[in-house]
Amino acid sequence: MEDSREIIYNVGGSRDSNSSADGRPPIPSNPGGGAAYRRCLSSAGTPSLFTKSLLRHPSLVKTRSSDISTEPILNEDVCDVEFTPLLRSGAWADIGSRSSMEDVYVCADNLMLDYGLDNSNESPSAFYGVFDGHGGKHAADFACYHLPRFIVEDDDFPQEIERVIASAFLQTDTAFAQACSLDVDLSSGTTALAALVIGSSLVVANAGDCRAVLCRRGKAVEMSRDHKPVCLKERRRIEASGGYVYDGYLNGQLNVARALGDWHMDGLKGQDGGPLSAEPELKSTRLTKEDEFLIIGCDGLWDVFMSQNAVDFARRRLQEHNDPMMCSKDLVNEALKRKSGDNLSVVVVCFQAQPPPNLIVPRGRVQRSVSAEGLKELQSFLDSLGNCDGDE
Repeated sequence: MEDSREIIYNVGGSRDSNSSADGRPPIPSNPGGGAAYRRCLSSAGTPSLFTKSLLRHPSLVKTRSSDISTEPILNEDVCDVEFTPLLRSGAWADIGSRSSMEDVYVCADNLMLDYGLDNSNESPSAFYGVFDGHGGKHAADFACYHLPRFIVEDDDFPQEIERVIASAFLQTDTAFAQACSLDVDLSSGTTALAALVIGSSLVVANAGDCRAVLCRRGKAVEMSRDHKPVCLKERRRIEASGGYVYDGYLNGQLNVARALGDWHMDGLKGQDGGPLSAEPELKSTRLTKEDEFLIIGCDGLWDVFMSQNAVDFARRRLQEHNDPMMCSKDLVNEALKRKSGDNLSVVVVCFQAQPPPNLIVPRGRVQRSVSAEGLKELQSFLDSLGNCDGDE
């Protein structure tokens, strides 16, 4: 399969793939790249309702840093010399056993260049996202197209990256509410996970049950937390907001606790808040030479893969072919074999040019134990020896 070539089998949006080996993923404003970016557009190939920057809700123009929930992921092996990642990404999607495709993804290995920003210091800048729609695909398409734009258009980007990302999620949610007020047929919702690489910093923002897992020298490091209504932290937030959890569902309607959209569903969202939150949870880390790749996937992948299992599987595949798009396809195909019952979308981002190295596991002290039966037999043997000595 050739690099940087878009392959779309457009049977109800059943499957598509994208590789960014050339470092320039297609974007809507890039001539000749529109077809490859249609996964983030409406079925007509144009952004849903909006073709220019959206008006921002006044309360969301500035989000206070103190209001952002951010969890740093520490790397115990951080070196004094800053690591510069060499970004390569690929993606694959499949409709699975569903009747329609509601997953959307985006890969931009050079965020600054692709969105027309100055990047004079030439440090890495990238945006990757997966969006798992429900009740239709409009919210997922809308978020995929507008979320990265809200980020890059913020005056504080990239200096205050965590505040900017959190604000962009809320702005996207509010803008989609405005779009739905003009066209009720757009009513739908989507989970959203965005991963940004700025220099050697990796920041992951998540609202919903998509997941990002970092491979750090073969070990899985979860960069997001699944927002399910049954989780204790989410249940407490839901109940404090006037909602409830019934049979694992938020207000008996939705099986995620955070999402963009869903403004049409009674009792979940309002101008003054509600139990369904669009606020992302952020995790960040500083990349080092120990970090090999990142897997981003919608919940259809994680229904049949544990995080470490996915890392082990992807690592073996990358050692074979070192192709992030093929690795994404391998993960999707394996999930299908494991009978995943959902749409599947996977993005793999490699941070180095070389494939993951073979790991040498240090040999530790061998610890042996003796069973109770073995101890009895040993005692009998020793007793017999004592009897022999007594006979002599």
